[in-house]
Amino acid sequence: MNRVNITPDAVDGIVFWTKNPTPMLPRLGELARYHYYFQFTLNSYAADVEPRMDSKAERIIPAFKRLSDMIGPERVIWRYDPILINENYTAAYHIKYFERLARSLRGYTKKCVFSFIDLYRSTRDGLAEFAVHSPMLEQKSMLAKSIYEIASSYGLVLESCAEDIPLEEYGVAHGRCVDADLLGKISGRRIEAKRDKNQRPACGCAESVDIGMYGTCPSGCRYCYANHSKRNAAQNVARHDPASPLLCGEIGYGDRITERRTPPLRGCRQGNIFS
Repeated sequence: MNRVNITPDAVDGIVFWTKNPTPMLPRLGELARYHYYFQFTLNSYAADVEPRMDSKAERIIPAFKRLSDMIGPERVIWRYDPILINENYTAAYHIKYFERLARSLRGYTKKCVFSFIDLYRSTRDGLAEFAVHSPMLEQKSMLAKSIYEIASSYGLVLESCAEDIPLEEYGVAHGRCVDADLLGKISGRRIEAKRDKNQRPACGCAESVDIGMYGTCPSGCRYCYANHSKRNAAQNVARHDPASPLLCGEIGYGDRITERRTPPLRGCRQGNIFS
């Protein structure tokens, strides 16, 4: 296991992924010395696909807006992903509800990132009863064009996440979820990061250290590739100790701790567009 230095001097920036930041909001002040932004996943699925998500209308959308009010819309990126297609969640369904969400979030974000479902082994197991199929290139292109037009009408930049299909002709750029340029604008310093070679070929993310652990989310979303079983996730959640230096469990006898070296990548100072 690795020990990662997360003191402000050692961290160029932080990218948070969330579906519900509500527990963090009262403590955002503790991050005042850090530069960060959020990737906020907000989909249009019902409880059959996202069984333990809070009400989007009553809890999640208000949380999105509150977070945006606190840190600014440039630092809250809306993720509409993954897009899965079956007889209930059709392309027409996604177009309809993407527009509803875009209307609700108008003014609270500047960018939306989307992707189509990747049917890994773990996601195939979770979606077995849903008869999900991978859309053909033509259907993907049509859907991307439609949501681009909607996004544009609400002043949103639309980017794809790790999609290896050409969508530029529809106005859709290939995105970078870990975006060194955005962190540079937030921090006021150029971040000289290379592309992360450990990611998929279509991924444009900058090199980073992933601080997280599979099998620890209790939400139970059926498309999740990071949870392999509900039982395992429940057990790991039960093992969590806020006082432990580990994300889950305790350091045991004989465990070896390796100091992970992460030299800062920031360069010279430049303008901060959010100040």
